[in-house]
Amino acid sequence: MCSAMGGATTSPKPGDTARLGASLAGDGVNFNVYSKYADRIELLLFDHETDAEPSQIFELDPALHRTYHYWHCLVPGIGERQLYGYRVHGPWQPERGLRFDARQLLLDPYGLAVATPPGHRRSENDPSGHDLAVAMKSIVVDPERYDWEGDRPLRRPRRETIIYELHVGGFTRHPSSGVAPEQAGTYAGLIEKIPYLRDLGITAVELLPVFAFDPLDAPAGQTNYWGYSPISFLPPMPPTAPTGRRWGHSMNSATW
Repeated sequence: MCSAMGGATTSPKPGDTARLGASLAGDGVNFNVYSKYADRIELLLFDHETDAEPSQIFELDPALHRTYHYWHCLVPGIGERQLYGYRVHGPWQPERGLRFDARQLLLDPYGLAVATPPGHRRSENDPSGHDLAVAMKSIVVDPERYDWEGDRPLRRPRRETIIYELHVGGFTRHPSSGVAPEQAGTYAGLIEKIPYLRDLGITAVELLPVFAFDPLDAPAGQTNYWGYSPISFLPPMPPTAPTGRRWGHSMNSATW
């Protein structure tokens, strides 16, 4: 079953459970999410990160789109950079740890990138609970396109390892780092400091949280700097790139 807004829609195919998250599959995208207690799941597609309404809504049919506790479908005609999210219906039983709220747009827990619209706010500050225009949205990306540029594990023995723990956003933010202002506080800025770390005898770097976290999870008037409030574990913190791109999965130009 499906409904659409703003144009014709192709009914989703059953899809499969081969990989959690959103993955490219032929001429479309396979979506697969785990929920043991859900009664109903809707997949919402968006054209722009600030859209207040989805371009398409697909209600997954348990008879076709559920295998054990996995809900899945394949949507033809879409591909990389597609914005999406889920609405999940189920019981509200806090005493059992079940807090389903179908008003909320949920990120894909296995999504690889996140779009954060301007004006995003934490849901508890939004009485309506469902302002899609400012809701975070997952993005379909193709991890096979990432260029590792020949990188490979160094396989250095643990007994020879000297670890330096650092915060990407803070390590090169101050002018004393010698990093160009446009690279300060970014992964690219950190790369510039590799010779410095080597001179110190450092053999490995351990980064404080770099996954997508909620910068608004902080006391009023403050910003969550450290990142211990994960939103999604697989995407890097949504980047603010020198090019002005608001989303992507390149880590070289990300900052916060």
